[in-house]
Amino acid sequence: MTSSSTPGLTRFNTAEDDTARAALRAICASGAWAEEVLARRPYRDAEELLAASDTAVARLTPDDLTEAMAAHPPIGRPRPGDPVSAREQRGMTGATDRLKAEMLELNLAYQEKFGHVFLICATGLTAEQMRDSVRNRIDNPPEREREIVREELGRINRVRLARLAVRPENEGTPRP
Repeated sequence: MTSSSTPGLTRFNTAEDDTARAALRAICASGAWAEEVLARRPYRDAEELLAASDTAVARLTPDDLTEAMAAHPPIGRPRPGDPVSAREQRGMTGATDRLKAEMLELNLAYQEKFGHVFLICATGLTAEQMRDSVRNRIDNPPEREREIVREELGRINRVRLARLAVRPENEGTPRP
């Protein structure tokens, strides 16, 4: 461990495999991603962990991406009782009813076209930015959209892993 290690990263590095695997699967539902990140422990610092995640995301097969996306709720409809989903989609909280209805319509059209949820790293985005993004991406060819989804998944995983790595000592078991 270097001096740049954090309490959360130390706990993650020293956790039993099953505990660390569960923490990773809460971050990203892809089993392939979780196993690759798990296999590279221990990490010297958060940057090394994030780089391992980036590598694992780049190696995901189409089936692995599908597995990862299946765990993401549609924008504007975070899972009830899921603080991670609610926190990440906070930008939709103050959206008007009209904008929420438009997002629902766009989400459904996107899902019908591509066969999966519209995936975006929503952390820090406003409802309008998310709406504009789905509007812009819905006309993409499937191959281009799949690569954008991979990029967005990588961003989401980075945000969640960073939270895991810096989690204070008194917050217990690693989780996103």
